[in-house]
Amino acid sequence: MFLRRSAALLATTVVLGTAGALGAPAAVADESPSPKLPSGLYGKADPQYDGVFRQSTALLAQDAAGVVPARKAVNWLAEQQCDGGAFPAYRADSTEPCPAKLAADTNATGLAVQALAVLGGHGEVVKDSVAWLKTVQNKDGGWGYNPGSASDANSTAIVVGALAAAGEKPEDVRSKNGDRSPYDALDSFQLGCDAKAAERGAFAYQPGEDDALAPNDLATVAATVAARGAGLASVAKDAPAAENIDVEAPTCGAGDRYARADVADAASAYLVRALDANEGRLDSSMPGSEDQPDFGTTTQAALALAQGGHLKAAEQPLGWLETNYGKWPGVEDNPAALGQLVLAVHASGGNPADFGGVDLLERLNATGPEPAEAAKPADGDGDQADAAEKDSAAPVMWLLGVGVLAGVGIGLLMSLRKKKQQGGSGDAGSGKDE
Repeated sequence: MFLRRSAALLATTVVLGTAGALGAPAAVADESPSPKLPSGLYGKADPQYDGVFRQSTALLAQDAAGVVPARKAVNWLAEQQCDGGAFPAYRADSTEPCPAKLAADTNATGLAVQALAVLGGHGEVVKDSVAWLKTVQNKDGGWGYNPGSASDANSTAIVVGALAAAGEKPEDVRSKNGDRSPYDALDSFQLGCDAKAAERGAFAYQPGEDDALAPNDLATVAATVAARGAGLASVAKDAPAAENIDVEAPTCGAGDRYARADVADAASAYLVRALDANEGRLDSSMPGSEDQPDFGTTTQAALALAQGGHLKAAEQPLGWLETNYGKWPGVEDNPAALGQLVLAVHASGGNPADFGGVDLLERLNATGPEPAEAAKPADGDGDQADAAEKDSAAPVMWLLGVGVLAGVGIGLLMSLRKKKQQGGSGDAGSGKDE
């Protein structure tokens, strides 16, 4: 595993407590003055590790909520692409070719593809990035954080979301030297019926020694969405589920593995058990922080459950987040965290503009350039607002009409008086005052 990956994970702990968007690294909390940042970028923290990721998450969340992002924000994201199709985590100068030392990043590339595919207008950028992702697919069918690194559940899940957003069928994207699909890789990370009862259905980030699998909540929420052939782009562009689907733990198939069709259900059942056992939240898996709530992964658990139609199950983590929102360190300056939460609320059918009295959308928009067009009110609210506007406008228009008529009448009278005064002795000699 690359040293850069370890540094990024430590950064993630600091900012998102402890998870980035579906496994993405987050910016390091730094008290030193930040460098001058592009005007199109969301967030004020150092973007070295998460610039593309937080931008993509923010844009996807805005689109899901009906906001039209600022053109310069979308263009900034597209211009981060390097020659060859890969995206780095961040490059400061997009007018120059990407330097050789700038590492290509499958996570940044995967989420940038999802955002640009949903927003439209950058088809060639999406096409080139998808082509690049296919060239760095591992023999087992998955992807690592950087090209050449071992496959992990989070990176593979993000690329699955990118393929789906670009109109590809992930199951048809096969490794050239192993003829394995992304789902083959994901399946290899899931704990089956030979695991402890409480851990069945969970995903590991990567196999450990002797190929042992240890449950990882962040890997599980990412893989749950990907197992359905979806990603954040799917959450952004699809309408929320209208009816609840109960979570049911499936039985295992041959060899203590879940059938492909049951993988997401098994993972969802694990998430529900983990949330039930911990008052509706998930805790950090970072060494030394196991007893601290993980706001980011809890948000993504809500998103994964809601995206699968498990609306009742999603209520528990969303309720915990609503109650404890004020305790989430740094959330209001973090577009990735706010974006995830907007997407989770959207997927559950809720209103991101009123999350326990907090306007998540307003706070997300405030972290970057002003949107080209703000979200329209919900249909019911919009109808009431239109009706109220019409009702309040009616007396104003009536008074305006009376005023116009009165003005016309006064004008006619003044005109007649003037003519009579100019007409000579007839009227003047009558002694009548007009």
